[in-house]
Amino acid sequence: MSGRTVNSAILLLIIGNAMALVSDVFIKLLGPDTPVFQFVFLRCVITLLLLVPLWRQINGSHVFEGLGIHTVRAHIHLIGIVAMVMALGALPLATANAIFYAAPVLVMVLSVVFLRERLDGRSLFAVISGFIGIVVILRPVEVNWMALSALVVAASLAVNALMVRKLPSGQSMVHKLFLSYLLVLPAATALMLWEGAAWDASILFNAIGSSVFILGYNVTVLLAYRQVEASQVTSAEYTGLIWAVVLGWFWFGETPDLWFLLGSSMIVVPLILIGLRQHRVSRKRAALVGEAG
Repeated sequence: MSGRTVNSAILLLIIGNAMALVSDVFIKLLGPDTPVFQFVFLRCVITLLLLVPLWRQINGSHVFEGLGIHTVRAHIHLIGIVAMVMALGALPLATANAIFYAAPVLVMVLSVVFLRERLDGRSLFAVISGFIGIVVILRPVEVNWMALSALVVAASLAVNALMVRKLPSGQSMVHKLFLSYLLVLPAATALMLWEGAAWDASILFNAIGSSVFILGYNVTVLLAYRQVEASQVTSAEYTGLIWAVVLGWFWFGETPDLWFLLGSSMIVVPLILIGLRQHRVSRKRAALVGEAG
């Protein structure tokens, strides 16, 4: 695999993570009195409409294959979206995203609990360091329910990532995304009606912007991981934290403090080191295969 291909995949992930942060900016620009469930409903509907032109990537003969696991994942994703809106409304952009990046740490923990996997020394260190990093960033004196919603986002991302292994093989990302947003539409509609807020046309622009950019992120990730193995470029995902700092400073005048820098480093650096180690192992394996051939 050429270095140009790897560099192209890394560039895609850097651009994709910037798009994900712009999506977060659209959410954070919502006013404090924004009807949360109405916004979530609009984002679900808009995302579905954006996926319609990509219908060729949906397996028409097995649209609802794996319906049970898709339904569970979709509603966990819905909880994550609601929690994300709350977290971004309560926390600085960079702080919220640093907590979101605890998701890979939670994946490791859940893999041990539910899949009986074993952690090596580096992974165990990443878990311990990550949880301490979360405490450092949030600091007990500043924790509130809105801040804890960032942890709910990380947990929903982790559970969904773990459940991917149970999905039917061969389904495209577009297929998975389509089912995810389609299956939560009844629940999102019910929550909006329960909220009972008056129609707020002003949030439509934010919902469209957030949907377009988060879908752009998903597409770039799909293109990147089609080109190379995940272990070769996954560390580029963490450039999102840099984008969070830059956009938080530019749009909201947020300046990260030393607690944020220390805590986010404790979360991200061990994960990057694990990714780099996996990259080296993959390269060695590829070299051995080449020699054997």
